[in-house]
Amino acid sequence: MTAPSKTQSVGRIASLDVMRGLVCVLMAIDHVRVYSGLPAGGPTPGIFFTRWITHFVAPAFCFLAGTGAFLHGLKLGDKRALARYLVTRGAVLVLLELTVIRVSWTFNFDYAHYILAGVIWMLGWCMILLAMLVQLRTTVIAWIGFAVIFLQNILGLIGGALPESLNDSVGVLFQFLYFGGPVKLGQSGPTIGVLYSIVPWIGVMAVGYAFGAIMLRDAAERRRLCLRIGLSATALFLVLGGIVVAVKPAQPDGPPMLFRLLGQQKYPASQLFLLMTLGPTIALLPLAERARGWIGSTLATFGRVPFFYYLLHIPTIHLAAIIVSLVRTGSVTPWLFGNHPWAPPPLPEGYRWSLFLLYSVFTVVIVLLYFPCRWFAGFKARHRESLLRFI
Repeated sequence: MTAPSKTQSVGRIASLDVMRGLVCVLMAIDHVRVYSGLPAGGPTPGIFFTRWITHFVAPAFCFLAGTGAFLHGLKLGDKRALARYLVTRGAVLVLLELTVIRVSWTFNFDYAHYILAGVIWMLGWCMILLAMLVQLRTTVIAWIGFAVIFLQNILGLIGGALPESLNDSVGVLFQFLYFGGPVKLGQSGPTIGVLYSIVPWIGVMAVGYAFGAIMLRDAAERRRLCLRIGLSATALFLVLGGIVVAVKPAQPDGPPMLFRLLGQQKYPASQLFLLMTLGPTIALLPLAERARGWIGSTLATFGRVPFFYYLLHIPTIHLAAIIVSLVRTGSVTPWLFGNHPWAPPPLPEGYRWSLFLLYSVFTVVIVLLYFPCRWFAGFKARHRESLLRFI
């Protein structure tokens, strides 16, 4: 594997833009689901797969953020400059998660009871940590990433073995690092909902960074390697996941075998969850490279400005849910101003949407978001050295 150097340069890789755009579109499905009142998976196949297809989003975003960091390092030609960029951008992401994004989710300012540490929080901290690794050889970064992913349970064992006397200090650190969940800051401080912990995601981003070296190969070899890596990871998931499902006793009224195989642990993301999601993502990159026409163009537009899209799509979906509430009932339910998506209040009786309504709102949202994203992609391309490069 090669590392960023002054002798290498690379332009935008279309397949990465298309894949990021596809991930952006899938993400909107789940975030419309949040305001639809439908549960996160099950009991019907339609609801289960509506949630399951969006499981690819966080792993792909984190992995491709690492790949993007590698390629950006080639353009900068200086590892120290890349480290500064990653620290700055990571800090911007964390700040926006705690402010703009948190308010977009809730449309309230009840910071005393609810702060969200979501996917953007995780990406920001992982970028800051990746900045500490970029001075190493790319192969070393890859092995560190694999070690974090596949040995993550050791961190869980250590955290679980802590004495109760350390739970208020060291135990809180382990919640941010691995376990997640509600973290109370002091006796009278706010509660932070840690939806995405740092481990194993820093490992995913580190492996994605090393994967950037593969994206520098010539087109034929790049496609061959993506297929080999992606299909191997997917096959490994099917074998290991199948063994786990076969060995683990099924509950009498539990989900069918296929649902148990696909319903892998996301919080924190298990090894099987990451194999299930990253394998197909990598295997589909050669197909994304061939994407043409309006579909390929639209996805690439979203993929060129994924964070701008993220900042817009949550308030757009939230406003759409308010409009739906007005049309259906003649009023706006206070439920829509609760602490979404992590700790919403009880669902009002009769509020829950149908899948048809969910996907109808999703389609309208995607169409509306295309136009500002197309404008911003062009504007950002014309102002490459401005502060917009951090968005």
